Amino acid sequence: MSNAPDLALARALLFTPGTRPDRFAKTAATRADGLIIDLEDAVGPNDKDSARAGVMNWLRKREGITRKDFLVCVRINPVVTPAGLRDLIALVELIGQGVAPDAVMLPKVESSYDVDLVARHLRGAGGAGGVGAEIGLVALIESALGLEHASNIARASPRLRSLAFGGVDLSADLGGSPDWEPMLAHRAHVVRCAAAAGLGVLDVPYLAIDDAPGLKAECERVRAMGFSGKLAIHPNQVSVIADAFMPTAAEIEFAKGVLAAAEAAGGGACTYRGKMVDEPVLRSARRVLGRVAA
Repeated sequence: MSNAPDLALARALLFTPGTRPDRFAKTAATRADGLIIDLEDAVGPNDKDSARAGVMNWLRKREGITRKDFLVCVRINPVVTPAGLRDLIALVELIGQGVAPDAVMLPKVESSYDVDLVARHLRGAGGAGGVGAEIGLVALIESALGLEHASNIARASPRLRSLAFGGVDLSADLGGSPDWEPMLAHRAHVVRCAAAAGLGVLDVPYLAIDDAPGLKAECERVRAMGFSGKLAIHPNQVSVIADAFMPTAAEIEFAKGVLAAAEAAGGGACTYRGKMVDEPVLRSARRVLGRVAA
């Protein structure tokens, strides 16, 4: 496994079809924090077995990946399907050989059981000190049932590092539109559930791959809501996302000033630039500088 950064702090993760191992290493040449090798939506029913075998083979060497700060995540099929169970078995066998991805993304999660099932198998495969112990999980909330159970899902396992908002699938399940206004309340709900459990939270990919201004605007909106990053479906989207989720120079300067003022006050009440500095303000400042450090 790599010395990958904290999954909960990832700003941009780029989906790549599991059928295209020739593209995996190219992802690391972008500013993406990591790669999501997709065995689910990007792979047709007749290609599931060959894609799975090819991905497991690639993971043994991670050919072309030289970045130590790069996450390799695999999105398996839903664990309630035969393809998902085969994906899980293949991962368990791989872990038994001392090889593992940095993270596993679970699609269409609808209960804490889905997360717990995968976590138990990974734990059993890797042992307390093996590579399986280091694997983080991302749970995609993309159905009405998943949305209803999001709070329990977020607390399902210590392995869970992030929730991800699957707005396109969710809108189809709800019979609505994936546009901003109809999805706003659902986005907010997923953010609340993730924050309450201390998790990162990733927003749905922006489907218009040639609309950089639209992507930037949406990134700024979801960041203001509390999202920690956004999923990408094209390399051209990565830099826009990475920039949008990086704290600005003004935010960094303010955060440093807040912490310095608090330290000078010896932990007592203080103000900075006319604003009261209390624990929530300090937490926000630490979060900003933590993201810069990451």
